[in-house]
Amino acid sequence: MRSIMRLNMSTLSITTEPVPDAWARYGGRALTDAIVFAEVPPMADPLGPEAKIVFAPGLLGGTSAPNGGRLSVGAKSPLTRGIKESNAGGQAAHALAKIGIAALVVEGVAADADARYVLKINADGSTEIVRDDSLAGLGNYATKDAVDATMGDVKRYATITIGPAGEMGLKSAAVAISDPDGYPNRFAGRGGLGAVMGSKGLKAVVIVDEGLPYLAHADKDAFNAAVKKFANALREHAVTGQALPTYGTNVLANIINEAGGYPTRNFSEGRFEGVDHISGETMREVTVERGGNVKHGCHTGCVIQCSRYFVDKDGHYKTKGVEYENVWSLGADCGIDDLDVIAELDRTCSDLGIDTIEAGVTIAVYMDSGKLAFGDGAGALALLEEVRKGTDTGRMIGNGAEATGLALGVEHIPVVKHQGLPAYDPRPIQGIGVTYATSTQGADHTAGYSITANVLAVGGSVDPLKPEGQAALSQGLQIATGMLDSLGFCIFVAFAVLDIPAAFEAIHEMAEAHTGQKWDADALMQLGRETLTMERLYNESAGFTAADDRLPKFFYDVALAPHDAVFTVTDAELDSVHDFVAETATAMGISKP
Repeated sequence: MRSIMRLNMSTLSITTEPVPDAWARYGGRALTDAIVFAEVPPMADPLGPEAKIVFAPGLLGGTSAPNGGRLSVGAKSPLTRGIKESNAGGQAAHALAKIGIAALVVEGVAADADARYVLKINADGSTEIVRDDSLAGLGNYATKDAVDATMGDVKRYATITIGPAGEMGLKSAAVAISDPDGYPNRFAGRGGLGAVMGSKGLKAVVIVDEGLPYLAHADKDAFNAAVKKFANALREHAVTGQALPTYGTNVLANIINEAGGYPTRNFSEGRFEGVDHISGETMREVTVERGGNVKHGCHTGCVIQCSRYFVDKDGHYKTKGVEYENVWSLGADCGIDDLDVIAELDRTCSDLGIDTIEAGVTIAVYMDSGKLAFGDGAGALALLEEVRKGTDTGRMIGNGAEATGLALGVEHIPVVKHQGLPAYDPRPIQGIGVTYATSTQGADHTAGYSITANVLAVGGSVDPLKPEGQAALSQGLQIATGMLDSLGFCIFVAFAVLDIPAAFEAIHEMAEAHTGQKWDADALMQLGRETLTMERLYNESAGFTAADDRLPKFFYDVALAPHDAVFTVTDAELDSVHDFVAETATAMGISKP
């Protein structure tokens, strides 16, 4: 039976309860949303005692579903001030699910604000909550080392940790999840959820799954057949079977640069002259030459294998990937074209526990103020060290692009709902602009990845320079993403799902064979609609209006070379993206919290 485990930090008590019948079909993002929607007042202080943070594997977590081991982390965001789900790879989702935990809910705040606690969940479901103030101020890597030193002969476990940014309550603070090799390098990065975890006094969670098998299925044979069908589709598709495994996510650098949508020097240009130095192709060459890892999964059961390790010139592990978004944010957006510098920045962000997208966008905004030259990698690293020191400048940087831009009087601040824009300029790629503007999560490319049809001709083709069809494209992708996040799938499976009908069929076949519940295509999309509906209603109760579903003004007014493009999707079209919410809410029997 799937259960909800609750840790009350005010009383240091731990209880479990069955998942309510109304949430029986929910996992991952849908379940974190449902709990936050029902239990966290929309006007609550995200870092106060009423706030909660929820960790939930997808509905197919703990199984052999290909690429089905993602973890959803949910809360009210201190950055966007709305509901938030941030999604990560790593081992924690499978570990929680194998123990039978559908969601871990952390509520209340520690009585002693200086206390640091570690929650340990054993393979038999028993728990320990231990105070360890020696962890205060440690980075994620040192925290993981300290946890490892306490584990004795236990070899198989996952960790969830925060760095000093989370302890400081900074709005860009992220949550680190350990990968299959134990490195704390997979992140629920967006929205400042590390600060929510830190506000509780919780420094680390350890989940032991040693000796635990994959979960049993209602129909084992049908599940295994669907798994094979899905895996074959992922291997067949050119993106998931060839491009991503060979070059990693950074395969997109040259592609998006050529499309004129690679934001450079704080979104002032659409192409970066140094892209060849930091592309996925170059990074592969450098990594192979140094003897690094060029192909592995960020969690057990990954078929795509787009993750890799970047090593230094001596062949020593430095950091993950580096992923496309991180290379862009800490590279092109800051005018930096040196992979080793970018890797050092990425490692520092990971250790501090701050979102690499927000960090890069923030540094670029800082550079745009004139206080630091674009391209100054040493200066960028010094700024991150200010975050570690907790100086006024460091806190400004750690609180994100908008806080930094407003403090320094920067004219162009690329944020939506207070969250920095990712690595696609919305002027020459209009569909992603719709997603940035209308996502319940703040500016978030993964919320509705229109790069599929706008650039890659996956799932059809929609002209990226024209407004026609962009709202409908984004709506469909946002609904589908809500579904994938709730089942626990990596967003990259969408490439195959959009082009290969058998891949989509395999998803509902796996869900049905595993749970014994009736699932079909309509049920999958309804899951996505219900997920977005809870988020939309929550945000409305938190004070969000149509004005929050807009891009910053300069994207409408300042043309971007080489296409001389501005964002032209109308407000009415943006407002149509969530036109299904009222009907879905009625069918669910819910209203604004």
